[in-house]
Amino acid sequence: MLQLTRIREGIYNLFPNEDPLKSELQSGKFTILSGRDATGAAVALFTARLHDPSAATHTTVLQAVLYQLDCAIESRETQRNGLIFIYDMTDSTYHNFDYELCVKMLSLLKGAFPARLKRVLIVSSPLWFRATFTVLRLFVREKLRDRVSTLRLGELSPLVPCDTLPIHLGGSRPLDHAAWLGRCLDSPRASSMDDILFLPSVPAPHTRFTGNGPPITSVALSSTSSSPSSPQPTSLLCEGSIHDGESRGILPTELMELLITIRRRGLHKEYEDMQREAPAGTFNCSKLPYNFAKNRYTDVLCLDHSRVRLTCIDDDHSDYINASFMDGYKQQNAYIAAQGPMPQTFDDFWRMVWEQQVLIVVMTTRVVERGRVKCGQYWPLDSVSSQNFGLFSVKNQHMEKFPDYNVTALVLYNNRTGEMREVAHFQYVSWPDFGVPRTAAGVLAFLGHVRQHQAAAVAAMGSAWHGHPQGPPIVVHCSAGIGRSGTFCTLDICLARLADCGTVDIHGTVRGMRSQRAFSIQTADQYCFCHTALLEHAQKQGLLSAQNWSPPDLDSESD
Repeated sequence: MLQLTRIREGIYNLFPNEDPLKSELQSGKFTILSGRDATGAAVALFTARLHDPSAATHTTVLQAVLYQLDCAIESRETQRNGLIFIYDMTDSTYHNFDYELCVKMLSLLKGAFPARLKRVLIVSSPLWFRATFTVLRLFVREKLRDRVSTLRLGELSPLVPCDTLPIHLGGSRPLDHAAWLGRCLDSPRASSMDDILFLPSVPAPHTRFTGNGPPITSVALSSTSSSPSSPQPTSLLCEGSIHDGESRGILPTELMELLITIRRRGLHKEYEDMQREAPAGTFNCSKLPYNFAKNRYTDVLCLDHSRVRLTCIDDDHSDYINASFMDGYKQQNAYIAAQGPMPQTFDDFWRMVWEQQVLIVVMTTRVVERGRVKCGQYWPLDSVSSQNFGLFSVKNQHMEKFPDYNVTALVLYNNRTGEMREVAHFQYVSWPDFGVPRTAAGVLAFLGHVRQHQAAAVAAMGSAWHGHPQGPPIVVHCSAGIGRSGTFCTLDICLARLADCGTVDIHGTVRGMRSQRAFSIQTADQYCFCHTALLEHAQKQGLLSAQNWSPPDLDSESD
């Protein structure tokens, strides 16, 4: 387990005197305190506010952590009495938090140090961390699960002596990370990870990029190696999705070169050619007299083959809602693209959320824009009271505001059965109607937060969920459910493909999406935005340099 964990995360051949590991070690975000707890256990401290997910890859952070832990367990006292891990969230924000890194760190600790990890103490966790904490505990071995806990700052000193804790955590000892790092650098044991692992010749790591985070490094061992067979990179199940990664894609560098050549004019023509293609199916159900009034717009209807069918409750006419299943990357029915609910469809909307076991509702519009109602107020705005919607009641637990979006924790009650479920409501508020955001950064952060929460919520379901590993469909809606909603889904699909195989196919993705939700991507500018956003993401991931590309390049004409 020790060997496989380190290999999978690229923690070998460490060079502490060279960047990026050198800078990560000097950041002080992870250190071993100079004192111990009352039982003699060593105390490790990770300071969340010092972590910037955009500045350090998971591999680099984990290398720094394991490098120091290997030095710590040279001590026979630590080998005998174990380790306490403090995750300090004091003064940290959501932008310091990296869910995937936390999962990897806990997995690493339980996999590499199962006999030595005694307690995990999460200090000063913010309100938004509560749901995530429930999930993180699942990644610790069952016998240790009760030893993972959240504490207020004042509750830490009874568990760890004051003369061990640094001053900013209520202790009396100055934090001297430089002295500890000096001890590490003098350690012969930590100078060569190959000596610790007894590895054969290890080939150069292959780096793949995740859609919402930094690069992850994996290696493949030679088949002639005496070591265990190498773990393969996690691959999503296809399950019949139309977005299977088999269509011809292009590298980010090729996409950049293409856009520099064809400019915005070329993308507009590409989009207009798509617009002229007839919808791939019929809209018969949407046009039925008893259903037609349930459509917000008379020209935005559901294709019969992909529409969401509700369970009939009153008569055979109660199964319709203007919402369509859409595939994600290697995931069938990953999304439900829907129109903005209207007062007469509020009950149907929440019935759909319940029946499809939805965990997240993504809203990419405001209720009112430019003086026009774009969507009904289908959820309570305050946390004082709940609202009834037919068979269901919805309560607002709390809302957190971010620069470009709001996240509301809702509880959905089934008044007939007495069951309840938590549903997260993500509303992007900086997206102009029929337009696009000025920069992609806010949308990419929003999408990353959505995916992060979905992963945590699916993990919390445990054995109750038997479907695709990425969970139930995510409901995505704007006003009509085709423009901003289609843009969101296009980016999500393309980012997942880029992470999986390193290529993108925006044109093929949009055409496939329109076969399930007709007219998805409503304007040429939205189509252009998908291209520039992917390039912005590629730059952030290091696939393109800042000198190669900037959005204004799309507007300038070639000579």
